[in-house]
Amino acid sequence: QVQLVESGGGLVQPGGSLRLSCAASGVFFSINTMGWYRQAPGKQRELVAVVTDGGSTNYADSMKDRFTISMNNAKNTVYLQIDSLKPEDTAVYYCNAEVYGLGFELYDYWGQGTQVTVSS
Repeated sequence: QVQLVESGGGLVQPGGSLRLSCAASGVFFSINTMGWYRQAPGKQRELVAVVTDGGSTNYADSMKDRFTISMNNAKNTVYLQIDSLKPEDTAVYYCNAEVYGLGFELYDYWGQGTQVTVSS
């Protein structure tokens, strides 16, 4: 079993920045990918960005300019830097991890979500 613990959300003014963190813990062989998704009120959950254990990144087209994903492999932690925040970035941000179990089977895990609110 793997636990994902997110932190870094909160209330921020438009134009500000936030850095979200998500740490994976538990018993597993290795991490394949970690990523961030978000869900705004009344909308479906959408991809923000994903990073592989090798450092390759993939962003949703609309997220390429203000969002930066990175991963510290030694700490099993993924980060999401969000700059120039806009009110439309208000959402619950969820961490996701694809993890290889001890038998090399692939599992998918989600964090509990962290609220980001952009408002003046």
